[in-house]
Amino acid sequence: MTKENNNISMEEIVSLCKRRGFIFPACEIYGGFANSYSYGPYGSQLKNNIKALWWKKFVEDRKDMVGIDGPILLNPKLWEASGHTGGFNAALVDCKECKRRFRADHLVEKATGEDMEGRNKDMTRALQAKKVPCPVCKKFNWTEVRDFNEMFSTNMNGITDENGDYLPVYLRPETAGAIFMDYKNILDSTRVKIPFGVAQIGKAFRNEIVAGNFTFRIREFEQMEIEYFIHPDTKWEQQFENWLVEQNNFAQEIGISKDLLSRYEHPKEKLSHYSKKTTDTMFKFPFGIEELFGMAHRSDFDLSSHAKHSGKDLSYDDRNTGERYIPHVLEPTFGLDRAILATIISSFVQEDLGEGESRIVMKFPPKIAPVKIAIFPLLKNKLELVKKAEEAYDNLKNKWLCEFDDNGNIGKRYRRQDEIGTPFCVTIDFETIEKDNSVTVRDRDTMKQERVKLNQINEYFEQKFN
Repeated sequence: MTKENNNISMEEIVSLCKRRGFIFPACEIYGGFANSYSYGPYGSQLKNNIKALWWKKFVEDRKDMVGIDGPILLNPKLWEASGHTGGFNAALVDCKECKRRFRADHLVEKATGEDMEGRNKDMTRALQAKKVPCPVCKKFNWTEVRDFNEMFSTNMNGITDENGDYLPVYLRPETAGAIFMDYKNILDSTRVKIPFGVAQIGKAFRNEIVAGNFTFRIREFEQMEIEYFIHPDTKWEQQFENWLVEQNNFAQEIGISKDLLSRYEHPKEKLSHYSKKTTDTMFKFPFGIEELFGMAHRSDFDLSSHAKHSGKDLSYDDRNTGERYIPHVLEPTFGLDRAILATIISSFVQEDLGEGESRIVMKFPPKIAPVKIAIFPLLKNKLELVKKAEEAYDNLKNKWLCEFDDNGNIGKRYRRQDEIGTPFCVTIDFETIEKDNSVTVRDRDTMKQERVKLNQINEYFEQKFN
């Protein structure tokens, strides 16, 4: 019997991530800190591999894309123009008994089935009428529902009012703002032509009222985001669909199971004020079906708003037709932390090997596996085996990310590499030394082993990985 990603628990995922160095709770020696996590040695490598694959697919391999790396701290006027300062709010309610905070709209919708987002007084009345209990202490003693701005604020030297008091400067709640700020510079410094896109990978920060479900909803997260600029009169529907297909293709490239993916189109009455259409790519997590990637038509809201508030001309000058216009924007957004979590869940397989034995194996696609090849000497106390294994390691590491491991018996080393997701293990044994200079190569997924000559090992792995 095989236990795969459709029936595992989050507890199993969290345990594996900590045990094998993918994701750790941050500041654990101090009791942790507000749903913060560190990517460990293998998790950070997995993360970098996914980012590199995304950048190659959506920037380097396309003629219509360029990339930037914008700052986290941006002029506060940007967030006024975008509506974040006044409107990036969530409905907050406190339990007076246990002092926990909750999203009021989530509590009310679960209790009534009605979406009352933006109607604080109605939500307060609904909590009272339905006698909704606190999810934690189960008591019924709520505050009034009120708006809570989810942007983190800080102070910056020199940013003050006329009295010398500090004015708030915000950690960016999304990466898109930096792209819109440099839109004009990109036009002036490159040869991009409509339609074209600008990509960015970077951190964003949201002071979530309720964070949770491991790395699904955290306050410091990373986005891989594209703003794709198009002509206002373009028949954009097919381009919108093409981007959804590209998002789905990328998900499958990084090992996310297509059987766990679905789509959700936002109803017109729930669209953001700037959006013509928004469709989310959803993933079946162990805790429910939730958003993985987003896709939105943002119209010309961003550039028009920034042009108005800054007084700068942000129109596009089409030198072929003589037109000047504010482009519209298609926005494919990829949550990196959620993508990593979905990849880990999709790759997790627990196999029954018979006779009371089982193994957990992370079946990552080889291109994103944190370690590509593990090299073992059969015995660590036999110097000739160790020396030959080190030679093999030095040879292979020049092309692939390798790991040298001589700790424990060979079976335990195989199981450890299975849980890391290493596609191949190479074992140097006595036959290598005494007979034909061949090694045992073991396949992660099938566990089959074959002998390969050391002088042919590079060509062997070239074929396997390509």
